[in-house]
Amino acid sequence: MRVNGLGRRVLVTAFDGWNDAGEAASSAVTLLRESEEYETVFAADPELYFDYQYTRPTIGIDADGQRTLTWPTAQILRPTNPTGPIELWILTGVEPARAWQAFAAELIDIALREDITGMIALGSMMSDVPHTRPISVFAGSDNEGLRTQMAMERSTYEGPVGILSVLTHTAESAGIPTAHLWASVPHYVAGHTPSPKASLALLERLEQVVGCVIDKADLSQQAAVWEASIDAAAADDDEMTEYIRQLEQTRDTWDAPEASGDAIAQAFEQYLRRDGDGRGRPGRDDPRR
Repeated sequence: MRVNGLGRRVLVTAFDGWNDAGEAASSAVTLLRESEEYETVFAADPELYFDYQYTRPTIGIDADGQRTLTWPTAQILRPTNPTGPIELWILTGVEPARAWQAFAAELIDIALREDITGMIALGSMMSDVPHTRPISVFAGSDNEGLRTQMAMERSTYEGPVGILSVLTHTAESAGIPTAHLWASVPHYVAGHTPSPKASLALLERLEQVVGCVIDKADLSQQAAVWEASIDAAAADDDEMTEYIRQLEQTRDTWDAPEASGDAIAQAFEQYLRRDGDGRGRPGRDDPRR
């Protein structure tokens, strides 16, 4: 059964690390995981892929009062009691420190074994966007069929990549159609992490892509509180207030239905000239480059 070109078993993927500005993608997957019961299908051996000086194990106390160590890993999870025509599986964890080719090959082998029919990678990147406007989500795919069927774009970016790009490339090579959703997180809100507004935008776009409803709990309320906290911080900083106003003007120009391509290009060039420190240039994570 094919649903929106991705099939009925869709593997939603997000990783902590380089692909996760504002913890937007990992938080979105955490909420998805909490929305229903999941069980672990596979967990990667941490000894093979992780550097413990970079990603350290954590110690805690379990329900029986015993101290336990938790090691960094990556897991594939499946819903235990799927109720709809589409099953949202989860692949999540920490971006590995080494052996990326073996890591990707092992995970995609498991996906093939479990008859995964499609993959959607969730990522987030710091961008020059205002927190007061809707969070934009770039929806793209390297799969020509998906782009045609779902009106997605093809990324023209060339340069360094994170583990998401390696996994989707490996999945496509193995015959699993893939798409990616990237949320743009305002770069000036680094002190206001996590970013629930960006997580909400990712989940809403995910719903549109796969054609199902996701329980987002009180994420809308969290997003409103997050935005209000940044408003309060900006109110005491004239420079930040002016900077946000400039971002709003640029965003509104891009979004205006009557805006021509020349007008948008001109507004963007003016913005870059104002932004002398280079913050307006696309970053290396930006899939739209």
